[in-house]
Amino acid sequence: MQSTETNAAVMPPVPLTLEGASVLHQMMRVKWAAWKALPEAARAELIAEATAALSAMEQEKSAVFSLIGHKGDLLLVHFRSSFEELNRAELQLARLGISDYLETTTSYLSVVELGLYESTSKEYASLADRGIAPHSPEWKAEIESVISRQKEAMHSRLYPDVPSHKYICFYPMDRRRGEVKNWYQVPMAERKAMMHEHGMIGRRYAGEVKQIISGSIGFDDWEWGVDLFADDPLVFKKLIYEMRFDEVSAVYALFGSFYVGVRCPVADLGALFNG
Repeated sequence: MQSTETNAAVMPPVPLTLEGASVLHQMMRVKWAAWKALPEAARAELIAEATAALSAMEQEKSAVFSLIGHKGDLLLVHFRSSFEELNRAELQLARLGISDYLETTTSYLSVVELGLYESTSKEYASLADRGIAPHSPEWKAEIESVISRQKEAMHSRLYPDVPSHKYICFYPMDRRRGEVKNWYQVPMAERKAMMHEHGMIGRRYAGEVKQIISGSIGFDDWEWGVDLFADDPLVFKKLIYEMRFDEVSAVYALFGSFYVGVRCPVADLGALFNG
């Protein structure tokens, strides 16, 4: 039988992941000068059309947030079951009359992702102990069985509703791949330990913030997107600041732009556009 060290050496370095809902974030700026130049009746008509469309989209897991700061005026978040459905949502918005007065400043495409470091280590070790070669037909069948069971157990986390909290904080992030520190060259056991420590911090905030991680490797410019939802925005600062001190963030994390917004119920769209 192979030794534990030999088993570890032949294990694939890639942890198993579960993928769920497709996610699109749209950051938009209102063309205020053109909007304000419209007659009041025309603005009211456009708001009514947009309200009806977005009310229906809310039922399909979309939400509108009013962005704070210079990076945009609106953040639309869509959770769907496929990229095709995201594309339909994007086109539906583009067809609305109000879209002539909106400019997309950026967007982010991803899929809800759950990492399985713990399950991966156990399953890879079990397969190696049984002499099953990585990527063989038997290996693939065993891995598919694990993925299928986990997907069923985690369905509600993989296909969540947009949380109803008042505030959102969204940001993209990478793991460092530099010459000195490279996350993807760290042994899986070490990555698993660091991710466990990282996750324990998040669990302490479970009652205050809802976190949804989405994977975007191959889909967008960063590797992951992070959505935080809370009723008190101060928790975003506290959680992210505390996480900066653990090794996985302090040594290996790179962050993109942060977007913070206030939930705008679709019924209040008129108030948002008319001040």
